[in-house]
Amino acid sequence: MTALAHASSFLPTAVAAASSKKRRSSSSWIVGFSRSPIVYASSSWAPDSWRSRRALQIPTYPDQEELESVLRSLATYPPLVFAGEARKLEDKLADAAVGKAFLLQGGDCAESFKEFNAINIRDTFRVLLQMAVVLAFGGQMPIIKHNQSFESISELEVGRLAGQFSKPRSEPFETKDGVKLQSYQGDNINSDSFNEKARAPDPQRLLQAYSQSAGTLNLIRAFAHGGYASIQRVTQWNLDFVQHSELGDRYMELAQRVDDAIGFMVAAGLTADHPIMTTTEFWTSHECLHLPYEQALTREDSTSGHYYDCSAHMLWVGERTRQLDGAHVEFLRGLANPLGIKVSDKMDPSELVKLCEILNPHNKPGRLTIITRMGAENMRVKFPHLIRAVRQAGLIVTWVSDPMHGNTMKAPCGLKTRSFDAIRSELRAFFDVHEQEGSHPGGVHLEMTGQNVTECIGGSKTVTFDDLNSRYHTHCDPRLNASQSLELAFAIAERLRKRRTRSWNKRVVDQPSQAMVA
Repeated sequence: MTALAHASSFLPTAVAAASSKKRRSSSSWIVGFSRSPIVYASSSWAPDSWRSRRALQIPTYPDQEELESVLRSLATYPPLVFAGEARKLEDKLADAAVGKAFLLQGGDCAESFKEFNAINIRDTFRVLLQMAVVLAFGGQMPIIKHNQSFESISELEVGRLAGQFSKPRSEPFETKDGVKLQSYQGDNINSDSFNEKARAPDPQRLLQAYSQSAGTLNLIRAFAHGGYASIQRVTQWNLDFVQHSELGDRYMELAQRVDDAIGFMVAAGLTADHPIMTTTEFWTSHECLHLPYEQALTREDSTSGHYYDCSAHMLWVGERTRQLDGAHVEFLRGLANPLGIKVSDKMDPSELVKLCEILNPHNKPGRLTIITRMGAENMRVKFPHLIRAVRQAGLIVTWVSDPMHGNTMKAPCGLKTRSFDAIRSELRAFFDVHEQEGSHPGGVHLEMTGQNVTECIGGSKTVTFDDLNSRYHTHCDPRLNASQSLELAFAIAERLRKRRTRSWNKRVVDQPSQAMVA
């Protein structure tokens, strides 16, 4: 089905509770998927049923009438994404759960209105493209999507953008020089300027966030299908990177092998203008935090009866809002979008199992992605227990590492930062634990930018504490810059190559005749 057809099949979801009661009685929300019929939510669920639960991190607006007016407008706006795209992403994530795909999820900690421009969007998209190619080819991985040969892995790009505005805060108020104001909660809610008017939640910011998300998506779709994502162009970018990197010798072999593979594909008949050489698939994601906004952008797909939150293809519930009886879990359980769960070392294994069963009662592959954020040492101690609990319960999930949030610290200058070495150590621990447990590393989740910022210390270009003030632009948490992001992608690719080699060698030993013909 075309995107246009999907758009016409979506019906606006009313904000008022009265209209939702009508829907509850008129639809069972049952649909047949390619794998099995799924009921995403019982008759007790509706897009506004979360309002009967305790909702954390939701701002209190001074003018409720203005808020309701804005939400009614948003409920009539076109969807930002389409059902078919979300279903396709779910299928890809199902492949990642069994080691046949690898998720690259990256973007800003929090998008801002000030930094919204085509250059910033282009630069972040470009770095994600470069990283995806490196990961896809690392360890002789094929670039062709859906390749079903033994232990082949396709890259899977999901942007943390076009909607990642809201940020959960540990404290509702902030005090400076004796003045106490409401905390900054993201540009779609209030401003980071420290004055009473700026910190008051403003409903009009929700409309600006929608507009910016639509503009970002429009540009990304043009880049993805208009030739900018050409594999030959991306490969040349990577060659340029390693030639000018302090670690060039280490990564030149891999970059050169990618270039050679592209040359072979062209010689085999895949010309430069073939769609597989010039286009890429790309999805969007963000934390499901501002529930009134998310509800307003929820649509019923009339072709299936399922509800989709059309603000993004994928949504995740955060560490601070994943309570089993909370409003955010209640809202997410009825959506057909693929979902993520952020978990730290504080997560109890039995609670994780219960949460998975609430959000994915039919154990549908690809629906649930568990994103771990623990720090390297906690990863080695706590993570195995989560894997074992999920496996023992017979649950199918995609495991992804967020090596950023468990490694935040305060620099001597007072700014928040993260160490590149600590980030790499947590990723190393993530792979080590999966190897130990016989499970599959499904992807990586990064806070990053295509800009040349100095927010995380370390990397081959050695950003130091003294460098932080020179280009520290984040509105919230520190991000990897373009060079650090690419360096990390090459390191992950090396690990994927080693993992694939071990798997191949094991197959040769166990089934030599089949290995010869694979």
